Amino acid sequence: MTLISPAAQDSLARWLETQKSLDGASDNTITAYRGDVSEFIAFMSTHHGQSQGLGALAQIDVADMRSWMAHMRSTGTGARSLARKLSAVKSFYRWLATREGFEPTAVLSTRSPKFQKKLPRPLAEDAARAMIDTVELQSQSDWVAARDVAVVTVLYGCGLRISEALGLSGKEVPLPKVLRIVGKGGKERVVPVIDAARQAVSTYVRLCPHPMEPKQPLFRGVRGGPLNPRAIQKAMAAARMQLGLPASATPHALRHSFATHLLSAGGDLRAIQELLGHASLSTTQAYTAVDTARLMEVYNRTHPKA
Repeated sequence: MTLISPAAQDSLARWLETQKSLDGASDNTITAYRGDVSEFIAFMSTHHGQSQGLGALAQIDVADMRSWMAHMRSTGTGARSLARKLSAVKSFYRWLATREGFEPTAVLSTRSPKFQKKLPRPLAEDAARAMIDTVELQSQSDWVAARDVAVVTVLYGCGLRISEALGLSGKEVPLPKVLRIVGKGGKERVVPVIDAARQAVSTYVRLCPHPMEPKQPLFRGVRGGPLNPRAIQKAMAAARMQLGLPASATPHALRHSFATHLLSAGGDLRAIQELLGHASLSTTQAYTAVDTARLMEVYNRTHPKA
């Protein structure tokens, strides 16, 4: 039995194209959406004992949705992952119902499982500085050491995702005072570049044995190709072991640190949202919880107790 009918496959492909072209969804998001919705339709086909065409998909009811969610939980899918899958299914159904003219209430009214949102785990300010200093010691090659320092400094100093930092090209040399970054979903933002980041990149470029051509990546691997993010992850892993930092001290933690330290210094939440390229302010607001938690930790540690 074919679990997904040709009509359903075609509709899924059209919806994914809409998500990419109109909503600017990234390739990773499209891949996740395709897997989540395909998995849902395949379950419904097995559940009903027949391939799910568009007519059958329009008839899915509350009991069907409960069966799907119970099945997913029985396979070990956590609440957070299930909530993501349900969100993808709902988005597909909103689009499909508009095109096919059916009532999607049974799907759209399904409640997302509750889960505790993970708070960002930034480094303390002294730990972030120590990471930049220590990552330099993880390579015996001067230019590779300078490269790793430059990448880590840009991550922390500009709040970039590692994919954004490694997406910089030779045309950015010398590093300007502001960068135009195209982030998730094609969202463009302007990011100020601190002097320390500009100096670190300048040192790296001076030592790098590979020519800095405008259309080539700024940060290079040992053989001259694009730098694999795994190289920075490994350098930071070695540095954090040397410093006694937790496993959460990753490249992405430097982005968290950038945001949290700006907030601690009195930065405006809206401005930080723009710098990070968050589509929703609620995403940025997670850093207020981190800042409050840190404040209470200091309070509990230092306040004289009766």
